[in-house]
Amino acid sequence: MREFIVEADGGSRGNPGPAGYGSVVIDAATGETLAERAEYIGVATNNVAEYRGLVAGLRAAAELDPAASVHVRMDSKLVVEQMSGRWKIKHPDMKPLAMEASRVFPADRVTYEWIPRERNKHADRLANEAMDAGAKGEQWSASTSASTSTSTSTSASTSGSASASVAELEAAKSAALSSAGESVRRGAAGSLGGGAVKAKADADVRAAQSVASAGWAPADMGAPATFVLLRHGETPLTPQKRFSGSGGTDPSLSEVGREQARLVGEALARRGTVQEILASPLARTRQTAAAVAERLGLDVTVEDGLRETDFGAWEGLTFGEVRERYPDDLTRWLADPEAEPTGGGESFAATATRIAATRDKLIATYAGRTVLLVTHVTPIKTFVRLALGAPPESLFRMELSAASLSAVAYYADGNASVRLFNDTSHLRP
Repeated sequence: MREFIVEADGGSRGNPGPAGYGSVVIDAATGETLAERAEYIGVATNNVAEYRGLVAGLRAAAELDPAASVHVRMDSKLVVEQMSGRWKIKHPDMKPLAMEASRVFPADRVTYEWIPRERNKHADRLANEAMDAGAKGEQWSASTSASTSTSTSTSASTSGSASASVAELEAAKSAALSSAGESVRRGAAGSLGGGAVKAKADADVRAAQSVASAGWAPADMGAPATFVLLRHGETPLTPQKRFSGSGGTDPSLSEVGREQARLVGEALARRGTVQEILASPLARTRQTAAAVAERLGLDVTVEDGLRETDFGAWEGLTFGEVRERYPDDLTRWLADPEAEPTGGGESFAATATRIAATRDKLIATYAGRTVLLVTHVTPIKTFVRLALGAPPESLFRMELSAASLSAVAYYADGNASVRLFNDTSHLRP
């Protein structure tokens, strides 16, 4: 069996910032360099760039001999430990990339070794060359093998747009979760470099993609798709702060909630910007949407992807009651976005996958329009988290009131702009 050594590296100038990766495939028997891969990927984090370098290196090795064994050497302790199975992969940007890397070769034919940075100079140099080109406003990639050598450097048409690997998106799909996604960045929707196009794109599974990217957008991106995010009005469970998701009793609006919905409708009518209304299938959101739609003279479309998280056995309980009955499960849930509520509820990671898919579908459908999405606490916080590129734990640091308005605009280059959050001014006397 032929044996290859893959050395890979990635870097980001800003973290997140302009990023690139480099990979080298070496013949383990002779020490000969057999292939190089490098690419400027736009705005990303160090870890995303490192994983992208790993994936590119493994693919290059597979192109040379898919039956070979591979020894990976990297100066990223995180990537080496995670891919070796010794560290758990929690960050939503990492999981789809790790899954993609794990599918290139069977696990029993790949080993990982951490090496000091000074022993990873070849891959490091390639990554820096890619970032240098990116700093000049150029989209840059390079692919070489023992018999061929190609490189491209073209003027970037958009600021901070990275190449998103199609296989990365499919990795998120097969996981059916990987939050938050991310991962690869949605703002990274540039052209695919090298031999990356080997699977079909599936826009509704961009699980962990983040729409945010750093820096200023180009001058004229046209009208964005703007999502006005409305949390439903109060139900009898709301003031008691009880878990109320998609798997509970599906409560209706209380009298207070109905009045809140009316006030939202009045406020949105004065603004006059909403062109479409979509609502979660749950009763409280459909009732809120109906009140607003009546005032605006619009119809309501039900969108299942906007439903609230299923809180399993915690539905209807207060936080204190859950802590008393399921202390270990609650502790895990607070610490790990992939942890499910007791009884098979939906994890925050799974919710993020669903919201990212819904977001992408709606952006494509309502480009240039302003759409009211009547939904729930977790979906709205997730829309905002993904737009900001914030970590999953940020969900616990946002306050979102009943009948509050938030807004995110999505531009043609993949950038997202959070324009409003938790506005309740329309509810004041």
